[in-house]
Amino acid sequence: MPKKALEPLTESMYYVLLCLHAKNMSGSEIAECVRTLTSDRVRLGPGTLYSILSTFEEENIIQKLEAEGRRIPYCMTTIGEQLFQNEIQRLRKCLADTERIHEMAEHSEADKRNEGQKSLSKKGLTKDS
Repeated sequence: MPKKALEPLTESMYYVLLCLHAKNMSGSEIAECVRTLTSDRVRLGPGTLYSILSTFEEENIIQKLEAEGRRIPYCMTTIGEQLFQNEIQRLRKCLADTERIHEMAEHSEADKRNEGQKSLSKKGLTKDS
């Protein structure tokens, strides 16, 4: 089965959609939204941002709204909203997998400690013996 275009989203793409999910914004507003939301961890330069916006527009994920002077706002389409919701579900599954592996590692470490204590007890090398 061929890979769906734009899935999974890059981090930059995700944050563009996250900002547009909140409200319609121009490119500069999106860049500021991402910068603020991520505490400057993610910064979208004009080349990256407008490349993403162009790709999203071509794929009907977003659309341009009527220009307000030089400001051109964008909004998310129904297709974009579905893509965004799919990405949220994918990320939630990733986080759930991360939690499971941490729990497995914690149980494994506890089992190793218990086995070590049992081994020491058999040899009479613990405080209890």
